[in-house]
Amino acid sequence: MRLSTAYAYEQSINNLQNRQQDLSRTQGQLTSGKRVNLASDDPTAAARAERALASIARNDSDKRALDASRNAMGIAESALGDAVELLQSARETMVAAGNGSYSDGERDALAKKLVEIRKQLLSIANRPDGSGGYVFGGQGLSDTPFTEVSNTAPGTVQYNGQRGRIQASSSEQVSLTVDGQRTWMQGRDEQGNLVGVNVFDALTSAIAGLQQSNATSTDLRATVNNGLKDLDKVMGNMQAARAEVGEALNRMDGIESRIGSLKLAAQNEKSNAEDLDMIEAISRFQGQQAGYDAALRSYAAVQKMSLFQYIG
Repeated sequence: MRLSTAYAYEQSINNLQNRQQDLSRTQGQLTSGKRVNLASDDPTAAARAERALASIARNDSDKRALDASRNAMGIAESALGDAVELLQSARETMVAAGNGSYSDGERDALAKKLVEIRKQLLSIANRPDGSGGYVFGGQGLSDTPFTEVSNTAPGTVQYNGQRGRIQASSSEQVSLTVDGQRTWMQGRDEQGNLVGVNVFDALTSAIAGLQQSNATSTDLRATVNNGLKDLDKVMGNMQAARAEVGEALNRMDGIESRIGSLKLAAQNEKSNAEDLDMIEAISRFQGQQAGYDAALRSYAAVQKMSLFQYIG
């Protein structure tokens, strides 16, 4: 009878190593809580998890862009609300200026009130967004969007930006700025069409009319009527811009909910692809431990085998 101790020894070593690798792999899974720690563990599941992780990253990026847009549009909505209140005050001032019993000095005092309103509106038009830009910066610029061209106050105001708005880097359509040209440098007629009247010129004309000395009643009526028409046009445009910004803010609630749902779905997909079933893994680990112990005993038995032991 021949006894191949070398073959038996090799087989027991291979069996012991395989069981040790299985035990080590399961132990690593239990430690990490992941069924897939390396792509080689399950290439298909690893690819699924990688795609889900990329989706989560996109959702996080979209959420950051949404938060930035919400902040900018919140500032814009507040600024437009302030502007509408000032324009309403300017309109009330123009109505008061129509009082025929007012003296030149009283009308001049009203004109000075309009000058202050105009200054405040210019400040609002240049309101920063809190991140180094300007809410009404249009396509974006590093300097203030609106500046006085003339040194004589009130002079002509020009818009330094480009028409349009900056869109956030996101799969959703959200903006980081408002079109300053359209908001401040135009008005709307009774039909809602955009016209060339702008906020600052409307007030400049009204101020100049009220500062006339010895104005006739006809001139005064023309000043008041034209001033009210111009203010109504720019106020209508400002209110429309505010409504548009408000609508964008309302739409963001739905976008945030959608981003949250997509992220949750991606997280679930990632979990399904790589997470470990702890109960199954513990049971498997216990079985592998028993198998490893048996392999150790078998290896110990083979080590004792020799020709002399067989003869004895």
